[in-house]
Amino acid sequence: MTVTAYTLAVVLDLFVVYIGARFLLQPAPSAAGYGVPASPSGGDPAYLTVKGLRDLAFGLLGLALLAFAGARAEAWFMLLVALVPLGDTLIVLRNGGKKAVAFGIHFATAAVVLLSAALLFAV
Repeated sequence: MTVTAYTLAVVLDLFVVYIGARFLLQPAPSAAGYGVPASPSGGDPAYLTVKGLRDLAFGLLGLALLAFAGARAEAWFMLLVALVPLGDTLIVLRNGGKKAVAFGIHFATAAVVLLSAALLFAV
């Protein structure tokens, strides 16, 4: 179970790093994939940059916790950070995004992050 717990945590952290970097490098396509497209006029680059930086920092923090503080610290981090995809679910729903994206991507991500937390607490 330890290998599974650590592997899932690393994969999730790296995925969040990727999402953050993508938002910084390709903001408009990333926003569309998020479920709420960017303004066609390009009037919201600061918000997209904030999202990218937030995700990049969360992913790197998760990796650092796992490497330097251990599974228990990473478990608490995952438990708390699950609030982000739960919030993203609501953001997509409240801004006219598709329910399939809200639940199929964001809510499902929250569930996997919570599973990761549970596995890390168990090791």
